[in-house]
Amino acid sequence: MEMVPSEENQLVPKEIENASEEPRVLCIVQDTTNAKTVNERLTLNLPASTTLSKLFEDVAHKASYVNGTFDLAWGKTGDMGSLDPSSEMSLTESGFEPGKRNFLQLTDKDGEQPQIASDESGTAGSSGLDDSSQERFIGPLPRDGTVGCSSDYSSPSYSYSSILNKSDTGYVGLVNQAMTCYLNSLLQTLFMTPEFRNALYNWEFEESEEDPVTSIPYQLQRLFLLLQTSKKRAIETTDVTRSFGWDSSEAWQQHDVQELCRVMFDALEQKWKQTEQQFSPLTADLINQLYQGKLKDYVRCLECGYESWRIDTYLDIPLVIRPFAASQAYGSVEEALQAFVQPETLDGANQYFCERCKKKCDARKGLRFLHFPYLLTLQLKRFDFDYTTMHRIKLNDRMSFPEELDMGPFIDVEDEKSPQTESCTDSGAENEGSCHSDQMSNDFSADDGVDEGICLDSASSTERVLKPKSSLTFELFSVMVHSGSAAGGHYYACIKSFSDGQWYSFNDQHVSKITQEDIRKTYGGSSGSRGYYSSAFASSTNAYMLIYRLKDPSRNAKYLDCDDFPEHIKHLVQREKESEEQEKRQREIERNTCKIKLFCMHPVKMMAMMENKLEVHKDKTLREATEMAYKLMELDGVVPLDCCRLVKYDEFHEYLERSYEGEDDTPMGLLLGGVKSSYMFDLLLETRRAEQVFQPYKPGEVMVKVHVVDLKTDTIAPPVSIRAYLNQSITEFKQLIAQATELSAETMRVVLERCYNDLRLLYVPNKTLKAEGFFRSNKVFVESSESPDHQVTFTDSLLWKLLDRHGNTIRLFVSLPVQSPGTNRTICQKVGGDTEECSEGSKDNRNSVEAILEESTEKLKNLSLQQQQGSSTSDSQKSSDTSDFEHIESPSPSQEPDSSSVSAVVAVDNRELENRIRAASGGAYSDPETQFPGEERSDSEVNNDRSTSSVDSDILSSSHSSDTLCNADSGPIQLANGLDSHSITSSRRSKANEGKKETWDTAEEDSGTDSEYDENGKSKAESYYLYFRAEPYAQEDGSGEGGQKCVLVHVDKRITLSAFKQNLEPFVGVTSTQFKVFRVYANNQEFESVRLNETLSSFSDDNKITIRLGRALKKGEYRVKVYQLLVNDTEPCKFLVDTVFAKGMTVKQSKEELMPQLKDQCKLDLNIDKFRLRKKTWKNPGTVFLDYHVYEEDINISSNWEVFLEVLDGPEKMKSMSQLAVLTRRWTPAQMKLEPFQEVVLESSSVEELKEKLSEISGIPLENLEFAKGRGTFPCDISVLEIHQDLDWNPKVSTLNVWPLYICDDGAVVFYRDSTEEPMEQSEDERNELMKKESSRLLKTGHRVSYSPRKEKALKIYLDGGPVKDPGQD
Repeated sequence: MEMVPSEENQLVPKEIENASEEPRVLCIVQDTTNAKTVNERLTLNLPASTTLSKLFEDVAHKASYVNGTFDLAWGKTGDMGSLDPSSEMSLTESGFEPGKRNFLQLTDKDGEQPQIASDESGTAGSSGLDDSSQERFIGPLPRDGTVGCSSDYSSPSYSYSSILNKSDTGYVGLVNQAMTCYLNSLLQTLFMTPEFRNALYNWEFEESEEDPVTSIPYQLQRLFLLLQTSKKRAIETTDVTRSFGWDSSEAWQQHDVQELCRVMFDALEQKWKQTEQQFSPLTADLINQLYQGKLKDYVRCLECGYESWRIDTYLDIPLVIRPFAASQAYGSVEEALQAFVQPETLDGANQYFCERCKKKCDARKGLRFLHFPYLLTLQLKRFDFDYTTMHRIKLNDRMSFPEELDMGPFIDVEDEKSPQTESCTDSGAENEGSCHSDQMSNDFSADDGVDEGICLDSASSTERVLKPKSSLTFELFSVMVHSGSAAGGHYYACIKSFSDGQWYSFNDQHVSKITQEDIRKTYGGSSGSRGYYSSAFASSTNAYMLIYRLKDPSRNAKYLDCDDFPEHIKHLVQREKESEEQEKRQREIERNTCKIKLFCMHPVKMMAMMENKLEVHKDKTLREATEMAYKLMELDGVVPLDCCRLVKYDEFHEYLERSYEGEDDTPMGLLLGGVKSSYMFDLLLETRRAEQVFQPYKPGEVMVKVHVVDLKTDTIAPPVSIRAYLNQSITEFKQLIAQATELSAETMRVVLERCYNDLRLLYVPNKTLKAEGFFRSNKVFVESSESPDHQVTFTDSLLWKLLDRHGNTIRLFVSLPVQSPGTNRTICQKVGGDTEECSEGSKDNRNSVEAILEESTEKLKNLSLQQQQGSSTSDSQKSSDTSDFEHIESPSPSQEPDSSSVSAVVAVDNRELENRIRAASGGAYSDPETQFPGEERSDSEVNNDRSTSSVDSDILSSSHSSDTLCNADSGPIQLANGLDSHSITSSRRSKANEGKKETWDTAEEDSGTDSEYDENGKSKAESYYLYFRAEPYAQEDGSGEGGQKCVLVHVDKRITLSAFKQNLEPFVGVTSTQFKVFRVYANNQEFESVRLNETLSSFSDDNKITIRLGRALKKGEYRVKVYQLLVNDTEPCKFLVDTVFAKGMTVKQSKEELMPQLKDQCKLDLNIDKFRLRKKTWKNPGTVFLDYHVYEEDINISSNWEVFLEVLDGPEKMKSMSQLAVLTRRWTPAQMKLEPFQEVVLESSSVEELKEKLSEISGIPLENLEFAKGRGTFPCDISVLEIHQDLDWNPKVSTLNVWPLYICDDGAVVFYRDSTEEPMEQSEDERNELMKKESSRLLKTGHRVSYSPRKEKALKIYLDGGPVKDPGQD
């Protein structure tokens, strides 16, 4: 007999006939405590009844660890809760899933590595397993495909220091913040330098003088202490980088380790000078004492021996890997050092002017080392620039370096000032070989005595004399290695400990022992015949910086032991230990904290569902957790604590899974199924009134929201929640509802809304809820009355109509035009056509336009009330916390007025309103922004230049799209990602479009818009009534200021746009043909809706609509954007106007319509014969439209159409469609110049005719003329440096309409040249200058430019806490 958990987490007996049938749990354990095992897996296949304590024993045996010295944590991403090693819960009770792979991680316990079990203390005895078993698998072999892990696990929620190995070397690693490996390498090198570390320890930080956060020496001191004393495997460097003034973005910048060394040394020196302490005079000059050397830069005349020189200092010596323009690299550091001091001869044009000879003479220029620093730094210059490929490259040539380096041969033993030399402040030669640091001062005291290194102990003056050459032996102790290419890579350091002479690899978090062979591998080079790489992305691993220490037993320091620490360091160590212990305790708390989503329907805050995160320790009881949730949700003083309880909740389905009766003292870890950072369920803090009693929720119940429908008032009540069982019958379910709602079960009708707009009447009494499709959370509507509506078929009943309307009604916010309706007399006459003259009479001149609008609104409300007898106005808004539309007012079907009477009333009201507004405004009211200069009101007049590209236009040609995409504020705007995806993808294309595209917009059979009137001018309003109700609305955000009115509209979204506009007429004040509807999207983008026969189905609750005055399109009309084609301008495509073309109109007629518009809006006074219209495809000019062409017959036209207008220099040459207009451009290689475009009109597609025409206009002999087709979009820009070679010149074809030309339409670009003309010869400087100009030109025109690598950010350390950021900087 076995106890297994039920759905209610209660243990119930289960009989197992055969033990082999018990389910098994496959556990895959990753050991993250050791680098050697981090990629290995321990696999255990255990019975599901195995306890957690037994699991720990089995893992300890397999991993050869002492049980109790390690932790096991869940290995799923974001789920790093630890398991309890003492728990007797079974694996299934603890959250393990039988039949699936359960991933675990073996981690350190309390930050310390697990203890390795010896033969005597092995765990085999306790686990009952054979010690001799060497397989890393426990239990019977699982089926194929269930063992192993496909990929290494990494958890973003777990720190680096938790998942990487702790070195058994005793050294601590450094965490790589992102790309800070260069920093880690340098910090470890400084830490392993005894003289630097000890000096840093001797410096005492004065907190009263400086903020510890910004003190670089103090943060380095703390870091070094942690590296020496911490038990962690790796230490964070964020405190150090914060003291540099860096933010988190700096961690993602790659920098050069040598550059960092210079910058950090300079920052340290300045900091120490600012806080110099009397008892430590050497600290301020520490960098110079340890790392600074001197050299002499000299020029010696070869005729008289006169020498001019100056002394420079250096912190490191840069050694060239490969000399400039040489193919052979230096083979060793000694060879490179010899080349460094090798003088060069200045002769010929480079002769030196000798001050003694008073003439130019041959001379020798070079560098001499005067003395070497105690710590000698050599930089191997592996990064170079390849002038052939114009890329930065890395030189991976082999360069060996000795473990001991004798610098004796390179020292200058001559006196600094001999009788033959003079100190010269202005050297006669350029200081090419100087390697002084630009961060260091070159000023020296009078004492320029040579000193090869300074002991940090008080050295006597007798010790500071020049050593013989034999004593200048330096010992290598640090090699900083770069692995990668010039484009990026990784740094790590190989460092020798002066304690034991052992070499170690410090690779960020990893510290491991290495050998001399590993050091030799960093020499560089390759195993093949190729000794170096010239590619910008060639990768190799080799030494980049070498640091040597002078071998002098009397001066070589040892690392300070903890017992020898100064007192202030001991205090600091104690503080750091306490801080680390606190972190451990906090980690332990975090590891045992359950984190779960918490919800609460707040009884005061607008009954809104509030969300928070409950973090509770696993040992806290349910009662304590409830108190924590009570405070978290701020219910103190609102609801008593004993009126609250926590229940299991499913947010997605809004389902209350179960309550926890009688478990107030149960630990939360047990209730929630263990400690996890995320759960598959949530908690709800439920509240009740004092007189109420909490209802128990049992697993297996379903939640039902019951809405009571009242047919008499046409209202739907807010939901009442009840719980039912899936095996209940409909009859039992009705009785349950009757108890909750006090309705009669006998006359009750129950309608289930299974999904959106899917209503099902539950009429079979014995059918179960499960059979009817009930799930966790459900919504039903109930109605119980004696009305005859029960006898009617459900789909014909009043109940169905009310629910149908409820499901399809949406709420829209409509902004009305700022200006009053009926602007002035002129507008009314124009828009009204011949139907009616505008009245000039004035009924009440004292009434303002605003007052008339308000009166019209009141009249509409009265009209609505007359139509809606018996309706209630108490609940007109939708519930703010649910998607249900409650208490919608609507006329009952029996009282619906016929559409003709409603239309008549509205029409009379509109005409009266228009006349009154004209009278109030004196017949001359106008607004500069809304005046119509002509009959047609274009979008460009409403919003100046709301143009879109033709790519946007193609997107906008969908069923719910508009002709104009514009910004409500100003200016042209691109189509944004914020647009409703449904509204721009439901494109309705006609069959005429299939396989045929005229532009980026496909030609449509209809105009993309439908007239509101039929052929006889009769209204095409709906023949049946669809719900529409509107009421004034005040905008809370103040966007309605300036006189703009808004209305809140509740409307059935199945209404057509045409009917919607007609319903809005009383509010707008003009007929629906005189205003346009714009849908407002994110960022105030507006999208005009023009397809009048389509419904509002793409709209949703709380969408915003803007109404703008202007003539709407009639049937057969298209809104067209006109752009000017300027072939020889830098911007060849310029937007002019929006206009309207009509089906059946000729091109000439459209030009006549355009002329006054162009003159008025664009100041273009054109003769009809001096400009043409032509097809526009994206930015490319296409077919020339002839004057006699007819739209929709000869020219396919569509919504959002775009055309080019091209001004002609002379009369139109294109007379027939058989002709071909080609844009040609001459390339003159001798001048490296492209001539302006010229149009050539061909009578056929013959290549011969094209050549003849080109020869005629250029004068190039026919036999020397070559041509090539341009590439890309117009104007087919190409660099003058590439055009001569890159284009396909003189293709071997006889006609233009075949491959590779395919010139079949007007507007193709053709380049031509004289084949006998040679390109202009240029110097390197001229070519580089031309390359810059061409790159700038092509960049401005948006065409391809040469590759430009990412600009590197300069490395800076800020001594004042950080950079001052420009608020205007992006």
